[in-house]
Amino acid sequence: MTYKELNIEERATIQIGLLHNLSLRSIARLLDRSPSTISREIRRNQLADGLYEAPKAQANRQARRVGCRPVKKLAQGNELFDLVILMLRQRFSPQQIAGNLKRMKLPGYEDSYVCRETIYNAIYALPVGELRKELIHCLRQGKTTRRPRSGSVDRRGQIPDMVSIHLRPPEVEDRLMPGHWEGDLIKGKNNASAVGTLVERTSGYLILVKMNDATATSAVEGFSAALNGMPLKLRKSMTYDQGKEMAKHAEITQRTGVAIYFCDPHSPWQRGSNENINGLIRQYLPKGTDLSVHSQEQLDAIAYELNIRPRQRFEYRCPIEVISEVMAKEYNTTTLVQ
Repeated sequence: MTYKELNIEERATIQIGLLHNLSLRSIARLLDRSPSTISREIRRNQLADGLYEAPKAQANRQARRVGCRPVKKLAQGNELFDLVILMLRQRFSPQQIAGNLKRMKLPGYEDSYVCRETIYNAIYALPVGELRKELIHCLRQGKTTRRPRSGSVDRRGQIPDMVSIHLRPPEVEDRLMPGHWEGDLIKGKNNASAVGTLVERTSGYLILVKMNDATATSAVEGFSAALNGMPLKLRKSMTYDQGKEMAKHAEITQRTGVAIYFCDPHSPWQRGSNENINGLIRQYLPKGTDLSVHSQEQLDAIAYELNIRPRQRFEYRCPIEVISEVMAKEYNTTTLVQ
């Protein structure tokens, strides 16, 4: 239950109740409050003669609220804020100002470091007027209102029944067992066309998938067909970002048997293999071009070229060699166990 402070009307009820010699429990029942709340309120705010006055109690509350608030580092009129204003007028960004204050340790300001968010908040908290208008104009974007900070709120549609990457089995992270994939969608001009990418984590083996569009239905059809084209031992899991095209991920799992895990928002490093190879794919499928003109046969040819390209992390063996070796080892191990 959330606690609410007493307001002036409740304090007036306490004063009237005390004048009529009501007990603390009776007053508490009238206000639907705990008797300890009433007792504490009277004890804190009664006058020297033992009387309780609602206006005086309310004034004491306001004074305590002001006293308990920390003093703002940047407030209009203090020296540090004047220094920040000076640097803003010299076209320093808030980040540069914060960095300079931390690095230079100016005399008198050694303990007055402020972060860039504090500077932004101080600017936008100024009352409407010429100073606020001038300082906002000094900022890079010059927006009259602040946009949400990047990463603070994920505005994309939430995907139902997502399983977090943090619940992924440890064997996926080790890259020792084949069959764990990373997936993504690269888009063409005006996001009107798309190509799916699948990278096997152990070997770096790439599959390119032609998509009709970037919808969830196309993702189900494209990724399901590509994964089902691989041997069963190579269909264990797929790690994806939180793109809305994966809204029907459960259907992909149902069709392929591949468990799907989702990265944290704005965390591309959690799919590092896929992000790296997307850069190589863009040599063949440049940004801003229409990807729908490429047939599946052409995409297969591009994937083949990348799969026979030597990789430093495999001591210059190519992904096709590596996946063949890993699969052979996996098959022999399974045979011995049986």
